Amino acid sequence: MHLMGVGLAAPLAGMPGTAAEQGPTAVFRVRTDPRKPLVSFLSWDTEGGKRSEQNLLQDNSPVSLRIRAGETWCPGEQFPVRPLGGEGTAWAINVGSKAALDWRVVQTHDRVSFNLTARGRRLDTLTGIEMRFPFSARRTPTTLLPGGFHKDGSFNLPGILSSPDFGQVLMAPSAGAKVKGRLEGNRKQGNVDLILQLPLLTAERPFQVELLPVRLDPPDGLQDQNLWKLARRGWFNGWQPSSKWGEQDRPFSAPAGILANNVVSDPCSMALPFYSDLAFWFPTVAGIAISALVRQTIDWWLDHRTSSSGVVTGYWDYQTFLDANSGPLIAAWNYVESTQDINWLNRKITQLEFIAEYYVRRDVDGDGLVEALQSGNRGTLKQPARSCCWWDAMNCGGKDGYSNALIYRAWRCLADLEGKLGRRQQQSRYSRLADRLKAAYAKALYNPKTGWLGWWRSSDGELHDYATPVVNGMAVEYGLVEPALGRKILDRLWRHMAAVGFTRIDLGFPCTLNPVHRSDYLLPDSVGCPKREDGRDTFQQYMNGGITAGQILHFLAAHYVVGMPERADRALRAMLGRQAQGGFQNGVRNKAGEGIDWTTWAGQPCGYEGYLADVYYFLQAVLLSEPAFRRRYYRPLSA
Repeated sequence: MHLMGVGLAAPLAGMPGTAAEQGPTAVFRVRTDPRKPLVSFLSWDTEGGKRSEQNLLQDNSPVSLRIRAGETWCPGEQFPVRPLGGEGTAWAINVGSKAALDWRVVQTHDRVSFNLTARGRRLDTLTGIEMRFPFSARRTPTTLLPGGFHKDGSFNLPGILSSPDFGQVLMAPSAGAKVKGRLEGNRKQGNVDLILQLPLLTAERPFQVELLPVRLDPPDGLQDQNLWKLARRGWFNGWQPSSKWGEQDRPFSAPAGILANNVVSDPCSMALPFYSDLAFWFPTVAGIAISALVRQTIDWWLDHRTSSSGVVTGYWDYQTFLDANSGPLIAAWNYVESTQDINWLNRKITQLEFIAEYYVRRDVDGDGLVEALQSGNRGTLKQPARSCCWWDAMNCGGKDGYSNALIYRAWRCLADLEGKLGRRQQQSRYSRLADRLKAAYAKALYNPKTGWLGWWRSSDGELHDYATPVVNGMAVEYGLVEPALGRKILDRLWRHMAAVGFTRIDLGFPCTLNPVHRSDYLLPDSVGCPKREDGRDTFQQYMNGGITAGQILHFLAAHYVVGMPERADRALRAMLGRQAQGGFQNGVRNKAGEGIDWTTWAGQPCGYEGYLADVYYFLQAVLLSEPAFRRRYYRPLSA
C-alpha cells in the first residue's frame, strides 16, 4: 500500500510500499464556516483529477462536533464560539466558564487534519466528544474499512475511508489514541453517518485525526503495471461493509460491518465470492486487515443466517438460493489461503461441512448435479418468490448451470481446506463429489444445436438456452468442459455477438445474447420483465440481456484459461478505460431504471440499486490474465 506524500502514523511506520511514486498527486478540498465550527465541504481525488470538485457530504449537513458538558449533549455550534487565527480554520468553543475546546482544520493538497485541544481549569466538565462525518451514499457510497467490527457494531481506528471513484484515505488518529466509531445508515434517504467517539482530552493530551490518501500497490510479480494503474482505485469498490440500517429485528435491515451490495444495502451470501476473491490478493492493506472483514462476514452467515437444516439465507429471509451455501465455502478458502489462519478453520470446519452436506442431499436424482428447490419450468417463478441463484429475476431452477459451477468450485475449495487440516477422508469425499458433478455438467447442459451450454435444464427436461456468456464462461474457466470444447464455445459466442449486433465491449458483455421469454422471467411485473412472450419488448433491460460488468469476469478469465487471450485483452482494456472515467458507478439510486450497476447495450442505466459492489469483480481479470496468478487462484480446481 502506497501512502502518498505523508508522514506515517506510528502504527504504520516501517511498512513496505511507501516510497515516492511517479504519477498524479492526490487532491483534497475542504470548505469551512469561518464563524461556526462546521466543515460544509469535504472531498478528494486520489488520482489527481477533478472528482474533488464534488462534495462527498450530504446536502446541508456538515462535518460537526457533538459535545457533552456534564450529562448533556449539545451540537458544538450551539456553544459560544469565536474564530482563532493561525493555520487553516480554527474555532474556540467555550464549553463552560472554565473549559474550552479548540478545533482546528488544516487542509493541503494531500491531506486533511482535524485537531482538538482542551483548555481550562475544569476539564472534568468536558465528559464526551463526538465528530460526525455525514456522507451522501447517493453521491457515492462512502464506507469505512477498519480492521474488523466489534459485536456491538462499533469499530476502532485506524481505518480506510473508501469513496468509490473518488479514492481511499487512511483515517489515522494520534499515535496511541484509542478511537471507537460507528456507521449509521439510512437506506431510504441514501445517507450514512460515520461517527467517531473521541478520547477525553487534557491540556497535555491534544488529539488529531488525519486523512491521508492511499493507493493500492500491485501484488508482487504483476507484469503489466499500466493496467494496474487503471484498476487500483476501483479494486476497493468491491469492499462495501454495511452500515447499521433498518430495524434490526426485521429481515430488511443490516448490521454494521458485513460485506454487502453497498454501505446502505443488503448483505448477500451468494455474493461473498466476489468480495473475498478481491480480498484474497490483498489480505492486509496499509496495516488494515481486509481479511478480517471477510472472516467476520463468513461468521455472520454461518452463525446467524444458517437454518437448522443447513440452508444459508440468500438475503432478507429467502432460503431458496441454491448458490447461497457456496458463498461462505468459497470465501472460507480465500480467507484461509491468504492468511493461513488454521485456528479459525479448525473452529469452523464442522459448520462448513454442515452447509456443504446440504448440497449432497439436493442431488435428488443421484446424477452428480445439485437440483434447486425451484423447478425452472416455464411460468413457475412468481413474485414474491425468487429464482435459485444470484440472477434472482431469471427463472433459473432444476439443474442450474450457474449454481452448479459455484458448487463445483465450493466442493473443490472445501476439499483443499480439509487437506490443510489433514482430514484425508473428508478431503477425498468432497473431491469425489466435485468429480461426479464435473462428469455430469456438460452432459446435462450442452446444446448440440448451438454448440454451447444452456443456462439450466428444468425439471420437465427442457434446456433453457439464451446464449449466456456468463454460464459458458464459468464452465470454461472452472474446467467443467475440456479446453478444446471451451475454445469452440467461446468462438461460437463471439460469432453470435457479431450476428446480433453487440459491439460495446467497454461495457462488459450481456448476460444473455438472446431475449429471455416472459415465461422464464420473474412474473408478473418485475424489473425487465417483458410483456411479450418472446421477450423482445424489454430485451437488453436488466436480466433480460442487460449488462452487469462484474459477472463478465468469468467470460474474460475463460479466454486466459484456455489460451485465447487476445479478445479478452481487448475487452479488458476497453472496460478499464471506462472504469478510469467512472463509467461503472453513479451513486446509489434505489430506483428502477436509474442504476448504472446495469446498462443496456447502448450504455443506458437499467438497474435498480445504482451501486453494486459486485460490478468491480471484473477487475480481477487484470491478475488472471497472467499465468502465475492463475496457478495460485485456480489451484483447488486443478487438484
